[in-house]
Amino acid sequence: MKLKEEQTLVLIKPDGVKRGLIGEIMRRIEQRGLKVIALQMFQATKEQLAKHYADSEANLKAMGDKTLATYQKYDLDAVKEIGTNDPVKIGKMVHGWITDFMTSGPLVKMVIQGLHAVEMVRKLVGNTMPSQAEMGTVRGDYSVDSAVLANAQKRGIRNLVHASGNIAEAETEIKLWFFDKEIHEYKRAEEDIMF
Repeated sequence: MKLKEEQTLVLIKPDGVKRGLIGEIMRRIEQRGLKVIALQMFQATKEQLAKHYADSEANLKAMGDKTLATYQKYDLDAVKEIGTNDPVKIGKMVHGWITDFMTSGPLVKMVIQGLHAVEMVRKLVGNTMPSQAEMGTVRGDYSVDSAVLANAQKRGIRNLVHASGNIAEAETEIKLWFFDKEIHEYKRAEEDIMF
C-alpha cells in the first residue's frame, strides 16, 4: 500500500459554491499538505446522484431511521411533521430532498491525494451535521444547519461539502465522477520534507 497516494473525493455542494467558499475549502485542504489532483465545476444530474447516494431499501431505511431519531431527540411527531413514521418512506423523502438540493446549482468535484487523505479530509470538513461540527472545521466555521430544520423545511441539509467516508467509498466515488485521464500526478515541493 502506498500511503502517500491515498485518494478521496470531495464535492463542494451548491451552498458552498453559492457562498463563495471554493477557495477557502481548497486552501484548507492544500494547507494540510494534501494535493488536488483533479478538479472541475459541473452541474450534477439526478441520474448521477442516484448512483452517488444509494437508493437501496437498506440505505433508505437507514436514512429514515436517522431522521426518526432526530425527531425523537427533539420530541417531534414524525407523522404530524412529515406524514409518516415508516423509515423507508421517510428515507425516500430525504433522498429526494438531497437530490433536489444537489441539482439546485453547480458543484465542484475534486480528487484529493496524500497521506491519510480520507481521514484528513473528513477531519477538515467536520461532522456531517453542521450544528454538531467542531469549530475550526469547514462545517463548524461556515454552517449551522441541522437535520430538524432541514426536515421541517423539506430539504437537504446544507452542509457545504461531501467527503468520502472510507477508502472503498472513495474509490467507488472517484470512478463515478472522474475519468482516469482527468486525474493528474505531480509532486508538491514540500513532499520530501513533510513525510
